[in-house]
Amino acid sequence: MNILKLLDKLSDDKFFTSEASRLDTLTHISSFGKKAAVASIPLGLGALMSTPAKAAPLNESNTFKNALTDALQLALVLEYLENEYYAIGLSTAGLIPNADKTVFMQISKHESAHVTFLKNTLTSLGVTPGAKPTFDFTAGGNFTPFTDYNQFLVIAQAFEDTGVRAYKGQAGNVMSNKTVLQAALQIHSVEARHASQVRRMRANKGWIELSDGGNMPSATDPVYAGEGNTNQAGFNTATAFGAAAGSAAYDEILTGSEAQTIASLFIV
Repeated sequence: MNILKLLDKLSDDKFFTSEASRLDTLTHISSFGKKAAVASIPLGLGALMSTPAKAAPLNESNTFKNALTDALQLALVLEYLENEYYAIGLSTAGLIPNADKTVFMQISKHESAHVTFLKNTLTSLGVTPGAKPTFDFTAGGNFTPFTDYNQFLVIAQAFEDTGVRAYKGQAGNVMSNKTVLQAALQIHSVEARHASQVRRMRANKGWIELSDGGNMPSATDPVYAGEGNTNQAGFNTATAFGAAAGSAAYDEILTGSEAQTIASLFIV
């Protein structure tokens, strides 16, 4: 399937784009999950998605609820970041070549849908969604992404690679609510497709090898820190496959604090 058609298909479902009521939001999530393919879900979690998912009760323990909603608030900040970045890029005359605009229009559509979904879900859980921060996409004057298309692509890759690792890192914090976990994993896989697409637009491989993001400036090193790991559950993948292939076969997580640190570089 054409990558753009695949990305668009994953954003068309009603639960991502409709303005849902407080009671309807999680119903939409579950409905989408029944239609989504489970083969792309990492870590063998397809079994979780093969049975009807139910939202965790709103009177769940504060420990679980805080971990869950804190993870969603973090995801919302990252989606705000990406959503505004692509909106500005697309509205900047002469920045994005016509041949690439279709890609970023699709990605922008998805990020906007993710923002709406996360806000609706937080509201459904009885929590007020965080306000959108004020962003500085120059990172204090270190980048000029809206006057230099190459830099626009660099920052786009950094944001998408960060999003993939951050969603993975928060999986354990949303496990108390299987419906939210299911939806978060579905967003995670779309973010991974975004990252692969943007990486290839920069003539990089679609995956990360070691801690090398692929022709990225040193300022983006925190995005790839830890990706050189070749030990998985006691198995040395470097011995079996070589260091580059061994690391590329497994993406590493970003902790919440690591993701916040990266995002804070672009928050005023």
